[in-house]
Amino acid sequence: MKVINEFKITIPSRSANEAFARAAVSSFAIQLDPTIDELSDIKTAVSEAVTNCIVHAYRESIGNIYITAQIRDDYSLLIRIRDKGCGIDNIKQAMEPLFTTAGGERAGLGFAVMQSFMDSLKVSSKLGKGTSITMIKKISMRISNNATK
Repeated sequence: MKVINEFKITIPSRSANEAFARAAVSSFAIQLDPTIDELSDIKTAVSEAVTNCIVHAYRESIGNIYITAQIRDDYSLLIRIRDKGCGIDNIKQAMEPLFTTAGGERAGLGFAVMQSFMDSLKVSSKLGKGTSITMIKKISMRISNNATK
């Protein structure tokens, strides 16, 4: 697939930046003329991924969250959210619904939510090096769609 447009941002892992990340990616996705539901799915998945970086990757410290979004010629949006935090020891276990290492009020549903709202989810991680989440959302093609022009 050919990349039509792309943006990259780096934000500190502060809770206040979760809303900014969600707004930035959804504003970028508007080029694809998504439905309200598709846009809501994108916002929710980005929120979950960024929150994972804030809560789990950097825990009690502040680090950078790297966000890349690409509009591709097949009317899909690729979103990559990456950190250089502690990493995930067991990705398969971490992706199980209700599993959490944070305890407390955390439900352990972040990856399950991302998976349910996106068409594709890939997680890669190395302990002590960080985690990368790559999500793809296929946008329904409508007559008014002009993102690839």
